[in-house]
Amino acid sequence: QLPTTLLAMVDASVGGKTAINLPEGKNLVGAFYQPRAVVMDLDFLRTLPGREARAGWAEVIKTAAIRDAALFRSLERERTRLLRGEPAAVTRAVERCVRIKARVVEADERESGLRMILNFGHTLAHAIEAVKRYGGMLHGEAVAVGMVFAGILGESLGHTEPGTSARLKALIKAYGLPSTVKALSPTRLLEAMGRDKK
Repeated sequence: QLPTTLLAMVDASVGGKTAINLPEGKNLVGAFYQPRAVVMDLDFLRTLPGREARAGWAEVIKTAAIRDAALFRSLERERTRLLRGEPAAVTRAVERCVRIKARVVEADERESGLRMILNFGHTLAHAIEAVKRYGGMLHGEAVAVGMVFAGILGESLGHTEPGTSARLKALIKAYGLPSTVKALSPTRLLEAMGRDKK
């Protein structure tokens, strides 16, 4: 694998999932096929349009939110340096995310337990993408909305510490990502969520 986007570097290139989208849902047909190697050249990130670069930060934020409070604080503290693409700061963030995902995948390759934490925000995100027919919203943008939704839902059910969703939403917005989506049918979103593999 030779990932050329931030999102691919910290998420898609690690873990061996290969899949395609169907009108009924995202990644519904696929297999696990581990690459022999993943080679990342951060110089590729300089070639990305701004929106594509921002979308990648959603998966970095997700990784920090599920597994690394220190990384989350670093994303809050070093936002300017990271968004400017300072190599040392970006390298640390990418490396930390890859290590976290690799450990999770090594412990649960086929998503039968622990690996499910990597899905944080993705059930609604995949529904948004399916309802929008995989156009108009990048994956990272949909994940950002999905994480805010999951945070609010967790708090309303009493599973998540109060204030968590507000902090998460503030970080997502600080990286130029959306926290809401408009003009989508709740019925169609719920139908798509019901078909999601998660």
